[in-house]
Amino acid sequence: MLSKNQIKLITNLQKKKFRYKNQLFVAEGVKVIKEFLKSKFELYALYSTTDIFIQQTSNCSFITEEELKKISNLTTPQVALAVFKIPQAFTLNSSGISLVLDGIRDPGNLGTIIRQCDWFGIKQLVCSLDTVDAFNPKVVQASMGSLTRVEVIYTQLEEFLCEEKRLKLGAFMDGCSIYNTDYNAKDVVLVLGNEANGIRPSVESLIDLKVSIPQYGKIQDTESLNVAMAGAILTSEIKRKSFL
Repeated sequence: MLSKNQIKLITNLQKKKFRYKNQLFVAEGVKVIKEFLKSKFELYALYSTTDIFIQQTSNCSFITEEELKKISNLTTPQVALAVFKIPQAFTLNSSGISLVLDGIRDPGNLGTIIRQCDWFGIKQLVCSLDTVDAFNPKVVQASMGSLTRVEVIYTQLEEFLCEEKRLKLGAFMDGCSIYNTDYNAKDVVLVLGNEANGIRPSVESLIDLKVSIPQYGKIQDTESLNVAMAGAILTSEIKRKSFL
């Protein structure tokens, strides 16, 4: 049976200030939890309505569906909820391909971008300090376990980019076509901007090359691509070019 203190702690973890005060975050759903259990993330507590995790850990508390509803962040709770410890800060890479996010606010977008980094083998995602928290429950859910394989680092972007020696590409509507641009794709930093405002001027001034995705539709009324979709297309082309 869940105590009032357990319920209070878990529900408080929906808020960023309590996640970092306690250095804990929540993961929900069987697939997501199993990904974290087999990773380097340290389990703090696991609550489940079934014995589905018995082969991975003995540290599981069985609760009722009603108790799960009290602590779940989901409209329809998914069998289990786990609490993991937030890892120590990662060290910034200085080679290869990295993705950089400038002011991404939507948790679903960040979760999707983390998944695409995992898909394309990009190990590190660098975020501005005002980008949504990677341990937000909605981000964790949207990342579908990819957060266990992609390092997410929050930093002051202008300082990071000033010191960055790799080629800095920025996604802009008026940039050169990513398909017709010549660059060394093996050591690249790709910057994606805020959903509504794009890359902020102070970051734009530090970009080496502006790139875009050409629009092929005859009726060009579409304002822009979703940032996660655009990021996937640009990343795919950069990775393809890196093998040439």
